[in-house]
Amino acid sequence: MACEQWRSQLDTYLDGELSAESMRTLDAHLRTCPDCTADVLSRVQLRRSVKAAGTRFRPSSEFRSKVQKQIGTKRRWSWNLGWTLATATLAILLLASGINNYFAKQGLREQQLYSELADLHVATLGSANPVDVLSSDRHTVKPWFQGKIPFTFNLPELQNSEFTLLGGRVAYLEQSSGAHLIYQVRKHEISVFIFPDTTAIASLGDSSKARQQQTFNVASWAQGGLRYVVFGDTSADDIQKLSSLLKSAGHA
Repeated sequence: MACEQWRSQLDTYLDGELSAESMRTLDAHLRTCPDCTADVLSRVQLRRSVKAAGTRFRPSSEFRSKVQKQIGTKRRWSWNLGWTLATATLAILLLASGINNYFAKQGLREQQLYSELADLHVATLGSANPVDVLSSDRHTVKPWFQGKIPFTFNLPELQNSEFTLLGGRVAYLEQSSGAHLIYQVRKHEISVFIFPDTTAIASLGDSSKARQQQTFNVASWAQGGLRYVVFGDTSADDIQKLSSLLKSAGHA
């Protein structure tokens, strides 16, 4: 029991962490106590064995060099992979942004064109002289445009239909000349615009069915190098029927 206080300090003693006075006192005790001396010797041998075991499997300089090279290569590969992924992600984001901007501009351009056509439609119908050639005879209206616009077109036969041709005039859209025809169905007037499909109006694209733009129903398609736009406040069904008649005449 007398040695217990000393044995609790043996590890601290071997680590050299006792105070100078405590070290001298414990040294004096070890010289007179065989049990404590044997305990110290056992601990020293254990420490040597642990140290030897730790150095027994110490890697060679060649092995260390190989591992360091592999770590460096892995880091470079990880960096290259990360940079590649980051670049690809950025490219995808830029591409998506470009596509969104493109379609946004296309949509804005389309709305601007429809607004201009709506203005032409409303201004013509509100005019005291909405048409320059007043006739329901397609054989009179069509020849009137010759020499006034840079193309020719066909008009449908309207017999047995609800539609009546009121006449036509030359229209201008962004410095391009075209035909503006006015049809009537019941009490509604419908504008039919015909322009070369190479002009700005070509960006409207084709719509197989009538759709609503602003407060009007509209259909647009390209045929024979010309762009047709049927525009009016009548029903979508009326727009669709007149469009079918014009398409049939275009193939004649």
